[in-house]
Amino acid sequence: MSAGDIFLWELLGTAVLVMLGTGVVANNVLRRTNGNDGGVLFVNIGWGFAVFTGASLAAPSGAHLNPAITLAFAVADKTPWSDVPMYFLAQMLGGIIGAVLCWATYKLQFDDHDDPAGTLGVFSTAPTIRNPFWNVVTEVLGTFVLVAFVLFSPAFKPGDAEQGVLPNFGNSALGYAAVAFVVLVIGTSLGGPTGYAINPARDLGPRIAYAFVLPIRGKGKADWGYAWVPVAGPLLGGVLAALLYMAYPA
Repeated sequence: MSAGDIFLWELLGTAVLVMLGTGVVANNVLRRTNGNDGGVLFVNIGWGFAVFTGASLAAPSGAHLNPAITLAFAVADKTPWSDVPMYFLAQMLGGIIGAVLCWATYKLQFDDHDDPAGTLGVFSTAPTIRNPFWNVVTEVLGTFVLVAFVLFSPAFKPGDAEQGVLPNFGNSALGYAAVAFVVLVIGTSLGGPTGYAINPARDLGPRIAYAFVLPIRGKGKADWGYAWVPVAGPLLGGVLAALLYMAYPA
């Protein structure tokens, strides 16, 4: 696969993922929307199927959409290290673009919102109780579950009709919907403490857009003091899952 192909599909997939994911948060948080106050499950379902949609569009590049996935695949020898910078670049730019597209969709609602200083949460995560060590632990565990599922999930194995062996479809029949269900359960089970970034591009890209691009009147600060947590935690969680896979390959 060429570098251009990786860039195109990862950019598109990540932009759609972030546009839809931050879009469901905007729909829930901003007033004068049809989804206002839909609740945490409403948001979790939206994020889960945002992953499904973005990944389906980015299938030609392997649908990483997440630097933690890309790094884990490189460690597990499933992605060439030489491709990693292009994946990272496309994912980060996709995160920025997706946030801008979300803002454009809800521009009138942002203008009308009664708490513009609190709008960072539409785009990026924040802890409910700030403690860098335990916040990182939460992000490590959530990302470990996601990446371990991707690496260990059983793939399709053909059967042998002459031997009477039926094919084993594993999770292949579900495709990217299987990953969406995993993201959904991570959000509902582990997302309470930090908002489950589990993806550096999903958090840092929109945070950059919020700080430097989005013209939201009266917006708050980007909270750069916390920004390293949803980057370091997912990357560490992905590496740990990859090391487990290398020790016990599926």
